[in-house]
Amino acid sequence: MDITYLLFALAVFIAVVLGFEGLYLLWASRRSAEARRIKARLKSIDSVLRDAPLTIERRAPQSQWPWLEKLVERVPTGGAIAEFVRTSGMETTAGQVFLASAALALTGALVPAVLNQPWTFSAAAALLAGAIPWLRVSRARTQRLRLLERQIPEALDLMARALRAGHAFPTAVKMVGEEMADPIAREFRILFDETNYGVPQNEALLHLAERVPITDLSYFVIAVTIQRETGGNLAELLDNIAGIVRSRLKLLGEIRTLSAEGRLSAWILGVLPFCVAAVVQIVNPKFMNVLWTDPVGLRMVGGALLMMTAGVWWMRRIIRIRV
Repeated sequence: MDITYLLFALAVFIAVVLGFEGLYLLWASRRSAEARRIKARLKSIDSVLRDAPLTIERRAPQSQWPWLEKLVERVPTGGAIAEFVRTSGMETTAGQVFLASAALALTGALVPAVLNQPWTFSAAAALLAGAIPWLRVSRARTQRLRLLERQIPEALDLMARALRAGHAFPTAVKMVGEEMADPIAREFRILFDETNYGVPQNEALLHLAERVPITDLSYFVIAVTIQRETGGNLAELLDNIAGIVRSRLKLLGEIRTLSAEGRLSAWILGVLPFCVAAVVQIVNPKFMNVLWTDPVGLRMVGGALLMMTAGVWWMRRIIRIRV
């Protein structure tokens, strides 16, 4: 066999191997677990440096319409609504969410009216469009609180190790704010700044529990408060709380996995009637007009919506298991 052919085949083989190696290194530098860990670490350090010169004053997002925020505060449940929006971590205010909801509801009500559709379509469109901002806030809040739940055991372990190494409790709090990622790092930085600038520690811990409405964090606050009054091994106490939280999260994950089929069934059964009604309305509008024009049809639609609401509520009670 010609030696030139062998050398060419060897060169092609080496080129292919080096090509695959280069592709792997390119993927590993951006998508591997180590790269993601380093990126998260650099991001947390950058956020620490960026937030370092800030004061301890808790500033709410400023609205362009202060009168709107005052109007929301006058609502009987305005404080709870503002707290709900604030705990979502979004750079918005309750007044802005109300304004966006009203604008979308008005748009949703006008579109069917312009298309000469029945008033029931306008009401349904207004309701759905107006709920979009609140659904977005609710989703952001749920994601943020779930991330905080997953970060709590790591934060408690870090504090326990710091206490065993001889550090004081405020220093352990500061280490969590510096070493971990947001959102828990930001909350512990606020806790450290409040205690560092004269706020009583028990009061600062209560502020933390108010900012982060999670039961596991409330256990931490109560345990530290009691330990300061009665004494004891705080590092061991934090280890026990971290173990309990991890066990609860593990059980909760198993429950969510087992109930996934029920949640999917609830979504399908809840959305399917509306999808079928929309398809029939598009294909054969005269067939569906009886429901919107005849009084008996309107009563049937109202009864169906009432039964569907009761069914969704009941299915939610079945598949929602608290741990």
